[in-house]
Amino acid sequence: MKKAVFALLLTLSSLMAHAQDESQTGYNFLRLPVSAHAAALGGDNVSLIEDDETMIFHNPALLSSVTDKTINLNYMSYMSGVNTASASFNRVVKERASWAVSGQYLDYGKIKEMNENNVQTGEFSARDISMAGYFSYMLTNHIAGGISAKLISSFIGDYSSVAFGVDLGLNYFDDKHQWSVSMVAKNLGGQLKAYDEEYDKMPLDVQIGVSKAFANLPLRLHLTWVDINHPKYKFINHLVVGADFQLSDQIWIGGGYNFRRANEMKIQSTDGKSSNGAGLSLGGGLNLNRFKLNIAYAKYHVSSSSLLFNVSYVL
Repeated sequence: MKKAVFALLLTLSSLMAHAQDESQTGYNFLRLPVSAHAAALGGDNVSLIEDDETMIFHNPALLSSVTDKTINLNYMSYMSGVNTASASFNRVVKERASWAVSGQYLDYGKIKEMNENNVQTGEFSARDISMAGYFSYMLTNHIAGGISAKLISSFIGDYSSVAFGVDLGLNYFDDKHQWSVSMVAKNLGGQLKAYDEEYDKMPLDVQIGVSKAFANLPLRLHLTWVDINHPKYKFINHLVVGADFQLSDQIWIGGGYNFRRANEMKIQSTDGKSSNGAGLSLGGGLNLNRFKLNIAYAKYHVSSSSLLFNVSYVL
């Protein structure tokens, strides 16, 4: 177990020394939240301990918290004309191991094809696809480790590219004091086939998350430190904060704030700069014994809002 923890820490340290400019990366659809619960908490969360299969898209180590034979379907209206969907299924192997598979699809809709004179000559479509396999293992009674391997394809008109990516995650959960701490390195890997002769970098993201529940309050607080491999960002733009409230054993509501998203979405107005609500997210869910429905609202663009739906069922 100590060797596994040390290996991930060594990996994270090496990634810090190889920070990359996000604007020069490809496959940025992998940065979008898949879990409505995580989306409600600011969009980035890697430490949420729930029987929620969508959290494996955020941290493969959290697969250890998912009930056997869970099937999950997800849909998000990202912005006007752009939609994304995903699905996953898992199995528990004996007491400590679990595996899962998933598929993720983003459709950009129809895009106008223009010539050098700005005259429309036709239309083309664009889409991204990711197929992934996951494995998690309880290293101790409190520490889970996980890995996911992704085959990623992107299509723009008649052009295509292919990449391979890996996520590595660790989670420590103290059920007595209700502390959860996670470390994740997302999208390690590279392109196998480029659109042209220039190969894109992967959207590498190193994250650390902490969640804390309280014995006498139906409240849980979350703090996620994202893009640690981009040390040039302002400190506040690394932070995502959130809180969720358990209204009953079956119903939760939550909200969060993503400082970097709010900063990037600021536009000039007569009263000064405004992010028009970008950065703020809200959500809620109904979690029954075998059926779960979670919904989240957020803004990823100043001109449109996004809704994310998760439906899960235990077979």
